[in-house]
Amino acid sequence: MFARPLIDAMEFAGNGREIRGEIPFKELSRLGDMLLDSAGTLAYVVQGGRTNDHNVLQVSLNGVVHLRCQRCLGDLEYPVEVSSRLKLASAEELDAVDDEDEDEYIEATSQLDVVGLVEDELLLSLPYAPRHADGVCSSVNEGLKQSANPFAVLAGLKK
Repeated sequence: MFARPLIDAMEFAGNGREIRGEIPFKELSRLGDMLLDSAGTLAYVVQGGRTNDHNVLQVSLNGVVHLRCQRCLGDLEYPVEVSSRLKLASAEELDAVDDEDEDEYIEATSQLDVVGLVEDELLLSLPYAPRHADGVCSSVNEGLKQSANPFAVLAGLKK
C-alpha cells in the first residue's frame, strides 16, 4: 500500500518546505480509464514559498504515461513535464477570486493530500483526445489507402 502524504498547506508554504517522491501510476485511480497500462512512476516535487501577498506551492511533475492513441488505438508514450505555481487561499478568498485572474488558486487546508494534488495537476496537463502526430499511425493510414473505392463497389452491384 502506498502512503499518501498530507501537509498543512499554509505552514508548509510559509516555512518554505519541500516534499518529493515517486508515485506508481497504478495508485492514481482517476487516471485508470485514460492509461493504456499503469506501468511506471511519476516523479513529483512540491515546494512551498511566498510571493508578495500569498503563500504558494510550486508543483513539478516528470514522467512518461502510456495513453491510448485515439486514431489507431495503439500505445502513445506521452512525456509529462509539468511545472505550476498555485496560490493558497481560504475558502472565502476563493469565492472572491475573479474568474479572469491568470493565477491559479487552491484552497489552503490543514490536511492537503499531496497525491491528490499531483493527480489533479497531471490530469489537467493531459490531452483530451491523445493521438500520435500526423503520419505516425501507419497501420490505420495503410488500411484506408488499400480499401476499395466504395463507389466502385456500388457500380459493380449495379451490373
